[in-house]
Amino acid sequence: MPLKLPPALRSRNYRLFFAGQGISLIGTWMTQVSTVWLVYQLTNSALMLGIVGFISQIAGFFFTPFGGVIADTWNRRTLLIITQVLAMLESLALAGLTLTHNINIWLIISLSFFQGLINAIDAPARQTFVKDMIERRDDLASAIALNSSLVNGGRLIGPAIAGIVIARVGAGYCFLIDGISYIAVIVGLLLMRFSRKQPQVLTAMNPLQSIKEGFVYAFEFLPLRSILLLMTMFSLMVMPYSTLLPIFAIQILHGDAHTLGFLMSASGVGALMGGIYMITRNSVLGLGKVIAYAPLVSGLGLIIFAFSKILWLSVLTCMLIGLGSILQIASSNTVIQTIVDDDKRGRVLSIFTMSFLGVVPFGCLLDGALAHYIGAPNTFIFNGIICLLGSIIFTKQLPAIRRLVRPIYLKEGILEST
Repeated sequence: MPLKLPPALRSRNYRLFFAGQGISLIGTWMTQVSTVWLVYQLTNSALMLGIVGFISQIAGFFFTPFGGVIADTWNRRTLLIITQVLAMLESLALAGLTLTHNINIWLIISLSFFQGLINAIDAPARQTFVKDMIERRDDLASAIALNSSLVNGGRLIGPAIAGIVIARVGAGYCFLIDGISYIAVIVGLLLMRFSRKQPQVLTAMNPLQSIKEGFVYAFEFLPLRSILLLMTMFSLMVMPYSTLLPIFAIQILHGDAHTLGFLMSASGVGALMGGIYMITRNSVLGLGKVIAYAPLVSGLGLIIFAFSKILWLSVLTCMLIGLGSILQIASSNTVIQTIVDDDKRGRVLSIFTMSFLGVVPFGCLLDGALAHYIGAPNTFIFNGIICLLGSIIFTKQLPAIRRLVRPIYLKEGILEST
């Protein structure tokens, strides 16, 4: 029986994007591992790990709404080419400073903040661009799931390579590889062809009015509000966990850079498993339960990981955390893109990006501070308990959410009227 490709790969533009991003994201994850490793080597401070994580992503919280407005007005391919070129220059600068032994914690903080500014524009544009690349609306869910799988495929491969590179030749070469890897996605974007002009729906409205309209629209509708709030909680409690992994790798598991790579790659394996599950789904129906139970999966993973002093058990629990993360992000994204109005897609997706990326720096700062005062294991236990509570609250809201999205699903032909 011949292997059947995911539906989204039928679109030429998406195939180009998929190939370029697949290469680039490996480099991105190598940089993430190298950065936390380098910060811990320079400072030996859990609090500083949290501060660097906070600084690197705080720009996303404040500027992503403007990124959503830009994504609704500018040519998205051109916008993405610009952000990828800037990100490449940032990684090459980091590589040059590290390889020449001129790096210090303040330079890392400055370059991390610059990367956060780039991401604030890039993330909503990238999320919105998915619909522009696919040729059939029915392939949207497949494309979203594939995007998530790409990120976590990079998470699987990148940290493992980073662990080897750091141990053999140093973190600077990870940054260099990342900088070079951006060429693949830039070339993919340049090779794309579009038969229709990309929509530009906001030309006259004041940017602040546009942002306000997006927030009012999102938070007045219970399904969107509930998903966004749950995603915010999840990002605050779960997404920053990798910031503290060097502490577990070195102090608790008595390992080195290889150990850190194993832990982060294990999270990528779990996420890849979740991505495969999402790709094989044929409908958005039933994703409400997935959104409700994903925090439960990651929360249990955090709690068990906190008690583990054995590498194989820590690896398994990292897989659980990764599994819950991809299920939460991909299923929330798919439902939101299904029920949101097209003319507000960029702005609502910018709010979604704020909820799962913009909130992360506050989680990094919180985790770093908590780990400094109560220890990293107790921090993970606290975060896991909050996730369990969030899962329970959202589950109780599911019946009301289903009633409100039913008319939308009927209109889109996802449900048949009875």
